[in-house]
Amino acid sequence: MIGKIVKVAGPLVQADNMQDCRLFDMVKIGKLMLTGEIIEMRNGIASIQVYEDTSMLSVGEDVVSTGKPLSVELAPGIIGRIFDGIQRPLDELREKFGNRIVRGMQTNILDREKYWHFYPTCKVGDRVQTGDELGYVDETIAIKHKILVPQGVAGVIEKIDEGDFRIEDTIATIVDGSKVYNAKMLQTCPIRKSRPYTKKLPLNEPMTTGQRVIDFLFPIARGGVAGVPGPFGSGKTIVQHQLAKWADADIIVYIGCGERGNEMTDVMNEFPTLLDPKTKQPLIKRTILIANTSDMPVSAREASIYTGITIAEYFRDMGYNVALMADSTSRWAEALREMSGRLEEMPGDEGYPAYLSSRLAEFYERAGLVETLGSKPRKGSVTVIGAVSPPGGDLSEPVSQATLRVVKTFWCLSSNLAYKRHFPAIDWLQSYSLYSEQLAPWYENNISSNFAVLKSFVMSLLQEEDSLQEIIRLVGADSLSSRDRLILDTAKMIREDFLHQNAFDFEDTYTSLKKQYKMLEVIKMYYDQCSQALLDGIGISELLTLKVKQKIARAKFVEEGSLGEFEIIKRELVSQLKALYSMGDEVI
Repeated sequence: MIGKIVKVAGPLVQADNMQDCRLFDMVKIGKLMLTGEIIEMRNGIASIQVYEDTSMLSVGEDVVSTGKPLSVELAPGIIGRIFDGIQRPLDELREKFGNRIVRGMQTNILDREKYWHFYPTCKVGDRVQTGDELGYVDETIAIKHKILVPQGVAGVIEKIDEGDFRIEDTIATIVDGSKVYNAKMLQTCPIRKSRPYTKKLPLNEPMTTGQRVIDFLFPIARGGVAGVPGPFGSGKTIVQHQLAKWADADIIVYIGCGERGNEMTDVMNEFPTLLDPKTKQPLIKRTILIANTSDMPVSAREASIYTGITIAEYFRDMGYNVALMADSTSRWAEALREMSGRLEEMPGDEGYPAYLSSRLAEFYERAGLVETLGSKPRKGSVTVIGAVSPPGGDLSEPVSQATLRVVKTFWCLSSNLAYKRHFPAIDWLQSYSLYSEQLAPWYENNISSNFAVLKSFVMSLLQEEDSLQEIIRLVGADSLSSRDRLILDTAKMIREDFLHQNAFDFEDTYTSLKKQYKMLEVIKMYYDQCSQALLDGIGISELLTLKVKQKIARAKFVEEGSLGEFEIIKRELVSQLKALYSMGDEVI
């Protein structure tokens, strides 16, 4: 189908004679064959979102439909790569064309000439169906890339061999009556449609991140969704970097959606050198990066989050747990607003399109823990964490509000905490997690039956501290009772010795759940013992100067293999309190 350009308005092109095309078909535009996607059809005139610079494009040039929707290529060779928003390989393009993407350039997304050693897990005569595993390829040391039967294919395996194959070579032949299907490693999948699965499963296991304020106070379930809103400079990107490094997931998909170029450069430089704590291999060997920086075409930014989540679903279907970081959905929404304005659609709040909420919900709903297709179903998950950048930190703006209606975990970043150099700057008084109740049995069975009690103690103490701070501002600290001073001292220990975490310290950057529990167990023991000592007549000044407090403050640096040191701290606490009691007896 060949149409003609009738209008060019930045990244939006209109072409007539397109009545035989379909919505979301990919097209090639002009002499340079620029890539575009049909986003509106009206009386044979197609409005096309162009993913490349439209400079010098003129009315009358040809528009050729491919007859296919915007899709991603899925095969061995995808892990460890850096793509743009429509899956163009940036690492390969840099080698061929230099530091800037050349308009209209054509290149293979994945290497067609590289051979991969295929290990079959089925044999001739086996009956297979959509989602069944035919075999696997050792793509990296960390990841076994499973080759699955594509959607709509079922039958008996007539031929399957072990050996070295390229991604477009036939690795197996599946016969169903008169139908013959030649299975290959390479699959393509439309990005705007969720990959099918059998059913969604309840979320009853946390995705641990090693970040204490998240894991202990505001956990996210494996397969859940979280929003990370915060003003400029509050540390959204750093939080997402930490989650990408340390989250308990098999595959990491990191989407830099409209990010500043220097921040994406930091990610690209850091991930290949950072060792994965699970495999002791570079983290990049289980990571896929999608970089669509702020100077790239705005329309490709809109497509980037769909590209990322489709790749995540592909690995989910293999039975992997995938963590997807989208930074940031606000810049994605800005791209949506710009395209909506060029389509002359009726604007909603602050100029965003009226369908902003439904588009955000559509994206986040693709997360989940699922039972995959196949005769032997697997469990796989996609956990989505989206950063939100509200202008001026105003959480009442449309993107933040639309996100809040969908996500069940809310990590609210505070500029005040960030200015105090408290990181992660997650405000414990405004953040929440709606997964806490359904995850409670897991924590009780795997960490401690006392976990919920300890969490309740922490939150109540932090809230009491906030109330006391208002009293201090009004009448001063001297008016506080001994108990109130103990509350302030313990809350300070929780804030500075537990919630504050140094991303650049080898021991402090990651904390296991068992160590987190032991850290807070010691702090609670300090509070309980000192509360009793106050009742027994011990002065608050003596309690606040106990030497053991220094060891409690340094407990965050205890090595994961030396958790027995917490018992030593407990014994020292008891010993020093006994010494205070004995001193009191001598005075009497």
